[in-house]
Amino acid sequence: MTVHFIGAGPGAPDLLTLRGRDRIAASPVCLYAGSLVPTALLDHCPPGARIVNTASLSLDEIIAEMATAHDAGLDVARLHSGDLSIWSAMGEQMRRLKALDIPVTVTPGVPAFAAAAAALEAELTLPGLVQSVVLTRTPGRASAMPPTETLAAFAATGATLAIHLSIHRLADLVADLIPTHGEDCPVAIVWRASWPDQRIVRATLDTIVTAATGGGERTALILVGHVLDAEEFGDSSLYAAGYDRRFRPQSAASPFAIGTSS
Repeated sequence: MTVHFIGAGPGAPDLLTLRGRDRIAASPVCLYAGSLVPTALLDHCPPGARIVNTASLSLDEIIAEMATAHDAGLDVARLHSGDLSIWSAMGEQMRRLKALDIPVTVTPGVPAFAAAAAALEAELTLPGLVQSVVLTRTPGRASAMPPTETLAAFAATGATLAIHLSIHRLADLVADLIPTHGEDCPVAIVWRASWPDQRIVRATLDTIVTAATGGGERTALILVGHVLDAEEFGDSSLYAAGYDRRFRPQSAASPFAIGTSS
């Protein structure tokens, strides 16, 4: 028996991975975060599966469901939204399961920031402009931020900022970012990325608070950076005609040429 942690993706049912789909289909028990995971994914559960919405359960109650399935020799599909590597609460569950000697697997999912970037038709790293993306959040009731992980510190790097779980603090966020980014820095907010009711607002730091009025208090991702409206940036060397690379050697003397040892 195994508990399969599965990243269910950002919302659109067809953004579930094939591996995730197959593990759901092979698991007689499915635990899903009902407040964030679309119920359409439950159509992949086998007939007669025990399906439990964990939105109202405590950690102890969730682990008890898994332990009961383990005792019965039944695999569990544990669905979390987005990808499991960030803000999924997977770590605390795995710690409990390992203490109980219950095997686990982890299947990655499409993260919300990737779905938001796709909705914006945006590349978040552009040659000569920015080559890093910071995934962060602001402090909340569920999780405090370590003292070194401040928005101002991340902003100082110039990286594209993908700010999660922070739409309710938008005005404070703007105040923190204007000193480093300037009032004209572009901002995009994507609510419920990839869901049928997805909403996108584009503005600048000095106008985003007004533009975002009525957008909702949950499931929003805030992207900040000059990459969002950049038109002047270099081409990638990867596809440059004169760039010497393994799959396109430029001369017989190239270390990548056929017959050349490396």
